Amino acid sequence: MTPFSFDRELRFGDCDPSGIAYFPSYLNMLNGVVEEFWAVIGFSWPELVTVRRIGTPTVHLTCDFSRPSKFGERLTFGLRIVRIGRASLHLAHVVTGADGVRWRARQILAATSLVDHRAIPWPDDVRAALELHRQADENTQMVSL
Repeated sequence: MTPFSFDRELRFGDCDPSGIAYFPSYLNMLNGVVEEFWAVIGFSWPELVTVRRIGTPTVHLTCDFSRPSKFGERLTFGLRIVRIGRASLHLAHVVTGADGVRWRARQILAATSLVDHRAIPWPDDVRAALELHRQADENTQMVSL
């Protein structure tokens, strides 16, 4: 297993009038990558949200933008698990283009009950899948944050 990555072309609607990536669009793309990640490890958001009633809101997010991206460029969104807490998940993201790193982000998600909107511990099966992926990440290389 390797660090999770997702390739995506920067679309016209992702850009400002000058053809440069618009940062709110970047955050929407990042959210899509996280949603894909959950599916890859075996827990699709529709299952988590509608069946198991588990929310995964972002409770902290930092971003550093180092180079602009332009309409039509292919970007690779890399995601790595940094830490798994009792009810939190710390993620590191690196977004690269053909010429290197474009931006990096650190994100913390929280496991919450969609019944009372309070933090809950990760269920055992979800924690096991996260741990498996985190351990695999430790054995592979990814552009570090």
